[in-house]
Amino acid sequence: MEIKLDDLSGPEIAAFIAEHLRNMHLHSPTESVHALDLDELKQPDITFWSAWDQGELVGCGALKELDALHGEVKSMRTSPARLRKGIARTILGRILEEAARRGYRRLSLETGSMEVFEPARRLYESLGFAYCGPFSDYIDDPNSVYMTKEL
Repeated sequence: MEIKLDDLSGPEIAAFIAEHLRNMHLHSPTESVHALDLDELKQPDITFWSAWDQGELVGCGALKELDALHGEVKSMRTSPARLRKGIARTILGRILEEAARRGYRRLSLETGSMEVFEPARRLYESLGFAYCGPFSDYIDDPNSVYMTKEL
């Protein structure tokens, strides 16, 4: 598997992100969906990676700079056919490496509180993320869970 910086210009990643957004809206009320679309992911404060296996797009993830010491994990997604194969863990490892390289002291994320998001929460917990309150512009929301990791 190859993890590479992605400029979000390819048709595969456009379709992958569109499916990610559709899936988020299936499981969360609109006001609780914090997934970013392609234009939002192309902002200069976001670094985006895609994961490829033998030419097939199998996952993605992004790092958003909140300030000079704090980053946010965004747009974590694994192809449904490739779940539980270590793809998300590998992408998150790359994000953690980049956050440390940048000198961030903390990395935070928002994910869903519903049962469908339980595997994601277990992954984050296994990598040292702890539950916390809302950060940045987030507000208390029963459909969201907030996690953070000191680096």
